[in-house]
Amino acid sequence: MPMIRLTTPTGALTEEGRASVQRELASVLLRWEGAPDTAFFRAQAWSYLTELPHGAQVTAEDDAPRFLVEVTVPQGALSERRKAGLVEDATRTVLNAAGLPQGEALRVWVLIHEQPDGTWGAGGSVVRYADLVALAKKEAATDA
Repeated sequence: MPMIRLTTPTGALTEEGRASVQRELASVLLRWEGAPDTAFFRAQAWSYLTELPHGAQVTAEDDAPRFLVEVTVPQGALSERRKAGLVEDATRTVLNAAGLPQGEALRVWVLIHEQPDGTWGAGGSVVRYADLVALAKKEAATDA
């Protein structure tokens, strides 16, 4: 199941952006992963917001806020095309949440972590990618 985490300095997001960015990022991830848009899969797309205290994030140049988006998915869940789309949409989502223009895109880094098959567990069992694909097909057929 997918997980997404945004790390940002406290106060770098607009009030509206802070209220909505987690669900928006989770939706972006599910869309690019190709998961069915069902309550079950939405409930499994965990989204975290980590806010750093003032001064905890700087560069060698300045202290303008930077944003780190970390995505964890099962290995094989994202093709190169899907990774590119995910990075583009996640970047746009974070910039919008921070009230920043697209020209500030280099302030957003997206790291995609692919979890090897057999190393992810949920509900007390190992979850395999093939099981997730089968479940997604079943959910999609139920919705049709």
